[in-house]
Amino acid sequence: QVHLAESGGGLVQAGGSLRLSCAASGSYSRVNVMGWYRQAPGKERELVASITSGGSTNYADSVKGRFTISRDNAKNTVSLQMNSLKPEDTAVYYCNLLYNSWGIVQNYWGQGTQVTVSS
Repeated sequence: QVHLAESGGGLVQAGGSLRLSCAASGSYSRVNVMGWYRQAPGKERELVASITSGGSTNYADSVKGRFTISRDNAKNTVSLQMNSLKPEDTAVYYCNLLYNSWGIVQNYWGQGTQVTVSS
């Protein structure tokens, strides 16, 4: 069983910064992709950023240049540094772990952490 524990959400003014962290525990493939998704009220969940176990990153266009994703494979953690936050970044942010196990895609989610950016 895989468990993802997020931390670091909160309330910040526009232009401010927040750092989200996610710790993974349990048994899973070390070859994987970890990422952050977000879901605003009335909208679908969307990818914010992802990083492979090899360090390759991918960002949504809306956060490029403002957000940075990183991971520590030894500590089984992934972080999202969010700078220059905008009110439109307000959402529940979810940590995600994705890997292939014997041809079956395994997809795990954290419980979500609220990020609110005030104008």
